[in-house]
Amino acid sequence: MEYTVQKLAHLAGVSSRTLRYYDEIGILKPARISSSGYLIYGQQEVDRLQQILFYRELGMSLEGIKDIVTSPDFDGAKALREHRVKLLEKRAQLEQLIENVEKTIAQKEGRITMSDKEKFEGFKRKLIEENEAKYGEEIRERYGEKTVEESNRKLMNMTKEQYDEFTRLGEEVLDTLCEAFKTGDPAGELAQKTADLHRQWLAYSWPSYSKENHGGLAQMYVDDPRFTAYYDERQPGAAEFLRDAVFIYTGMNE
Repeated sequence: MEYTVQKLAHLAGVSSRTLRYYDEIGILKPARISSSGYLIYGQQEVDRLQQILFYRELGMSLEGIKDIVTSPDFDGAKALREHRVKLLEKRAQLEQLIENVEKTIAQKEGRITMSDKEKFEGFKRKLIEENEAKYGEEIRERYGEKTVEESNRKLMNMTKEQYDEFTRLGEEVLDTLCEAFKTGDPAGELAQKTADLHRQWLAYSWPSYSKENHGGLAQMYVDDPRFTAYYDERQPGAAEFLRDAVFIYTGMNE
């Protein structure tokens, strides 16, 4: 079975412009171009588009997806099995949130009572499971199974007030980091404020703080492209700037 751009776009639920962009960046090339100048896609391209959309659903960047699907070692069957695991994890997250919503409705209707802690369990569980899916293996290798499990327990045991402050601090770190980046000085007052805010944010989930672990995490923000992409989304170069600021803050630059 072969498809033109328009037909494949309709089949996959994407726009023709998206397929043309995928062709432009080299992530999904057509099988051939017809004598009339139409882009023609075959079964292999259909399968690749499915993989691309799976990865997009999981929140990956197009650059990251391209590295995976264009690799000579790419295994389609293995990728589908991995997708299945991720989707099952996502389903579990949604079920937790649905249960949380149902409990809240029941509370509003006076059928049950619900503690403030219960109201936010679904969101905290979702955060933990997302972090596990994205970074669990690397974090465990660096800090150990016990430390990660203790961190997850600490997060789950947060009160509503602690969770609100944890979320607020996370946003303040990003906002202050962007402002500090403009100064170009990781040793400056604003950059060091960012590093301290980052320490305060970590304290809500880390079982204990150490300068070595703080610096090590900041280095991982630069070494791991997924972390880099998160911090560089608002300001390219922010992850490296934060690393430098934390190194100065912890004395690891000496």
